[in-house]
Amino acid sequence: MKTVKIILLSIVLGYAQFAFADDNKYAEAMAKNIYTVYTSQSITDLQSAVNSLDRIGSSEKTKWEPYYYAAFGYIMMATKEKNAANKDVYLDRATAAAGKAKAVSASESEIVCLEGFIHMIRVTVDPVSRGQQYSGLAMQAFGKASSLNPENPRALALQAQMQYGTAKFFGSPTTEACTVLDAALKKFDSYKTENPLSPQWGKEMALKLKKECK
Repeated sequence: MKTVKIILLSIVLGYAQFAFADDNKYAEAMAKNIYTVYTSQSITDLQSAVNSLDRIGSSEKTKWEPYYYAAFGYIMMATKEKNAANKDVYLDRATAAAGKAKAVSASESEIVCLEGFIHMIRVTVDPVSRGQQYSGLAMQAFGKASSLNPENPRALALQAQMQYGTAKFFGSPTTEACTVLDAALKKFDSYKTENPLSPQWGKEMALKLKKECK
């Protein structure tokens, strides 16, 4: 696992520096903080990375990626938090950061998809009382993200996750969710982007869910 993480950092850092040759300081700072939000298991370390990303966003006012990854970091904190109230605090902060990213690039599919992810995690805090409201909001966001970029694999993967969880909750067949998941996995395999800081997460989550699809 350690070797994989080192390789991941080398790829992200090298690619980012190549693409942002005129701004290596920005590229290096982004790459290191993206690496942390992707790999850290510590809420303290995630918070440190998020703080750095927020400062970068304040300086780089034309770039959506710093606030996007700050929001992603807060989502990761929420998934590691046990206390429901604290989960909501992290998700509120994720919403605020995503809003800042969206203010820079309102039609960016990845940001809209991340908003859906936030709604999805809110459901997990209290599925009984929140399921109807937030699952609907999540599905709307995933649908919009797919319409903005039909090749976005994360939008389909999260949609499948939401559909699967809902089906299991109500004791319904998971066939549709697993079909959407297969489509998402194909998109992960063919996904290409010219943006070196574009999100790369989601495939491992999709592969884990695939093991549940019979």
